[in-house]
Amino acid sequence: MAKPYYRLENFGTQTSLGYLLRRLHNLAVPRAEARFANQDITFSQWVTLVCLRDGVAGTCADIARHLNHDSGATTRMVDQLEERGLLSRSRSKTDRRVVHLTLTPKGRAMTRALAPSTMNFWNEVLAGFTTAEATMLIALLSRLLQRVEQMPEEQPAARTKVIT
Repeated sequence: MAKPYYRLENFGTQTSLGYLLRRLHNLAVPRAEARFANQDITFSQWVTLVCLRDGVAGTCADIARHLNHDSGATTRMVDQLEERGLLSRSRSKTDRRVVHLTLTPKGRAMTRALAPSTMNFWNEVLAGFTTAEATMLIALLSRLLQRVEQMPEEQPAARTKVIT
């Protein structure tokens, strides 16, 4: 982009990418979770299984990082999924500190069986879009995600204590 998109004249809540993405997430997740209320696993557990299935994550740390979950909560969730026979753990042969996660056949079957619930949700959301618009939206969001992933992580500046 030759010149910056945002300026004081066009930057506000309704035009802020951050606000729009956060609001979308805050509205969509509870609605998706509700579709799993009568299922054998929660929406978060299903997303974890799908991340493993698709190679997005392969360890507890990967899952916690990609889904922005607490590492302790992620480990407890993985424990539950392992107890139910949906995934298995195996220690890395090259680095004994790393424990890889793999879907079991039962886990693969579970992701497949519950996929229509999430697919139907997103199809309802996209009902007002043409196929070309939905494809473009996914492509643009994917590019945006890739761009943010390539940016260095900025650490918050140390706060200076003000003494009054």
